[in-house]
This record gives sequence, structure tokens and C-alpha cells, in this order.
Amino acid sequence: MRRIVSTLVAVFLFSVLISGCGGKAGAPKDGAGKTEEGLKGTITVAGSTSVQPFSEVLAEAFMAENPKARVNVQGGGSSQGIEAARSGAAEIGASSRDLKPEEKEGMREFVIAKDGIVVVVNPANKVNELSVAQVRDIFLGKITNWKQVGGEDAPITLVTREAGSGTRDGFENLVMNKEPISDKALVANSTGAVRTTVAGDRNAIGYMSMASIDSGVKALAVDGVKPDRETVKSGQYKISRPFIYVTKGEPTGLAEAFIEFVLSEEGQKIIEREGAVAVK
Repeated sequence: MRRIVSTLVAVFLFSVLISGCGGKAGAPKDGAGKTEEGLKGTITVAGSTSVQPFSEVLAEAFMAENPKARVNVQGGGSSQGIEAARSGAAEIGASSRDLKPEEKEGMREFVIAKDGIVVVVNPANKVNELSVAQVRDIFLGKITNWKQVGGEDAPITLVTREAGSGTRDGFENLVMNKEPISDKALVANSTGAVRTTVAGDRNAIGYMSMASIDSGVKALAVDGVKPDRETVKSGQYKISRPFIYVTKGEPTGLAEAFIEFVLSEEGQKIIEREGAVAVK
């Protein structure tokens, strides 16, 4: 009898051991894009060209930690990014403006950073500061010569972003009071194109992401406040806007993991290092 009981106990323990080992070897995916081997799969982040450089650096850091995961980053503008997320063409849309009421339905928003919209001129320009009212009048076409604002006697070349740009939308709301920008303005289809155009024309003026400023252009103080990380963070510099990731509904799998990384301490440090203002 004792031998029979011992045998049954041994068989039971063996079956439990086998069951446990088998369950581990054949474990199902822990959410889409995640297995026991780590995160894997491919997602696309598309939209704002102001957010694009940040997404690219963040994607590189994320993929370095998750070698089997792939994050493709594309531009196209904020409106296109929001629509790409809505239609499923991209898992994550990138916007450098707040979503409009009609764009919000069914969408989940994640503010990943803050940025200043900086008024820029050629480094050879003697003007260092303008008021918001002067900037508005310049882009309305009411002020047409630099001598009217303390500069040289030279005609002003206006450079603006294309319709659908988050940077343009922010500029129109924060500076233009939604009045139309002069139709004489040159239209640049990316942040880089604004920078290149202003850098190549000593009489040009444009506006662009603070994080994308380099030595080829000069940032102007507006209403006596210079645009930098501290003045944007404190609210002293008034021409600022959010950087937003948007998804259709709650993100899952690799998209969820990437957004969590961006909002993590490591991700926010990368955002600060690259020139924007962290939100965490």
C-alpha cells in the first residue's frame, strides 16, 4: 500500500513539473508585439516635421534597447500625421499643435514635450527684437521694409509654412490672431526649408521650432523675452506649443511600449538633450 501511494505521489509531481515546463516553453505573446524574447515588430510614427527629429532620436534609442523592434519615422505635417493615425496608415501620429475638436473623436493624445515657435532672421540682420504686434504686421504685409522696425533700408522677405503645418497653425493662433498671412510670403514645406531659406537671404524672416535653431539663423526676442528652454517652461515666452503623439484609441503592443519609453525618465532626458522642454 505504501509503495502504491509513493508511486502515485511521484507520478503527480512529475506531471506537474512537465506541465510547468511545457507552459513556459509555449508561453503566448504578452500583448501584441511582445514575446518572451522581448519586443518585436514594426510601427510607423508619421506627421509633424518639427517633432520628426525627436522621434528619430527616440526611435534609435528605443531600438537599441529592443533589437527586434522597428520604429519607422516619417514627416508630412501635423494634419497628415493625425489623419495617418486615424486611418491606420501609422500607429502613431505626431502633431506640433493641439488637435481640433473634429479631430479628437476616437483619438488618444499624449503630450511628449513643449516647444517654442521662434521668429528667425538672417544673422546679418541688425534687428534683435520685435513686439508681437510688429511680427503680426510684418506677416500681414503692413510692415514691408526693415527700416520700419529699426533695421536697414531693405524690403522684407516673408517665409511661412504650408497649410496643415502644426507650426503654422500655432503661429496663426498665437501671433496672427487667426488673421491671414500675406499671400506674398514664400511657402516652405518643412522646418528645414524655413531654416535654409532664411539662412540664404539676409532680408528674410520666418518662424520655426526652437529645437531646430542653428547658427544659420538668428532667433529674435519677442516682447523683450528671448526664446529658450527656461522661458518656454516658465511661460514667459508666449509663443509656445505642445508636441503630441496621437493614436486611434488606446495604444497597444509596440506603439504602447514606445510611447511609454518616450514619457519615461530616459525618453524625457533625450527630449531635453535635443532642445525641447520635457513634460515629466
